[in-house]
Amino acid sequence: MLRKLVLLAIVAGLVGLAIFWFVTIPATVPASALGAYTPNVENGKALFYAGGCASCHATMGQDDKHKLGGGHPLHSPFGTFYAPNISPDPKAGIGAWTEHHFVNAMLKGTSPNGSHYFPAFPFTSYRLMSLNDVRDLFAFMKTLPAVQDASKTHDVPFPFNLRRPLGGWKMLFFEDDTFKPDPTKSARWNRGAYLVNGPGHCAECHSPRNLLGGILAGQKFAGGPNPEGKGWVPNITQAGLKDWSVDDIEYLLETGTTLSGDTVGSNMAPVIRNTSQLSKEDRLAMAEYLKSLPPVEGPKRPGK
Repeated sequence: MLRKLVLLAIVAGLVGLAIFWFVTIPATVPASALGAYTPNVENGKALFYAGGCASCHATMGQDDKHKLGGGHPLHSPFGTFYAPNISPDPKAGIGAWTEHHFVNAMLKGTSPNGSHYFPAFPFTSYRLMSLNDVRDLFAFMKTLPAVQDASKTHDVPFPFNLRRPLGGWKMLFFEDDTFKPDPTKSARWNRGAYLVNGPGHCAECHSPRNLLGGILAGQKFAGGPNPEGKGWVPNITQAGLKDWSVDDIEYLLETGTTLSGDTVGSNMAPVIRNTSQLSKEDRLAMAEYLKSLPPVEGPKRPGK
């Protein structure tokens, strides 16, 4: 009897492992979805700035923000992640990637070798981007200088360094769909919603997270502790921006100047370096969308 129970437990365990293995298979975009297309490199350039790619991926210790050798550390409760080299270098960077590889990384969080990316890479927001915009971004990035610096290895302890379980994390926190315009809103509002939620990935820093690192949906954009462990990220719903006009927000995105006449610092400074490169129309679109966010009370800041 005992032997049968042991065998039953082994079989049940193997079945469970097989189910787990199946449901955590990294997803990919079908290659057939990438038909003939002529990329718009100028649009890709705008998306590069909207996404703030250089903020994390520019080679540290030098001023050329188009040299994407990576190395920027992102500290988290799960360990320290290092932004990789995403320059066109074929060995150290993504120069050997196909367009299909890049699309899978951006929209599915799946690497060229078929493994899950850690969500320190904000594919959870990038998945809202349109396929053509992702292809345009890839075309622009291929025009940038190749950097031969090798990517640093993430400093993430066991078990958080295991990638296969991230398939389970995606089941909980990754919504696999693209941006859908709101027909009741203006074209400018929809453009702003797309830029803020998709390439801009503003919610990734401006939202509190649960113990598993997933964004608390009910407090999206409500600010909270800096994901890197130091400081506080402000609330950008109307609970935090009630005194700001659309023009005020646009001016901040262009110059980094606050209502008090001060300038933003910390992690927001490189964001402004990027949004300042966008067209005024795109900054106004982002501002209009942010101004429309209803007030949401986030976590209480210590000492407040």
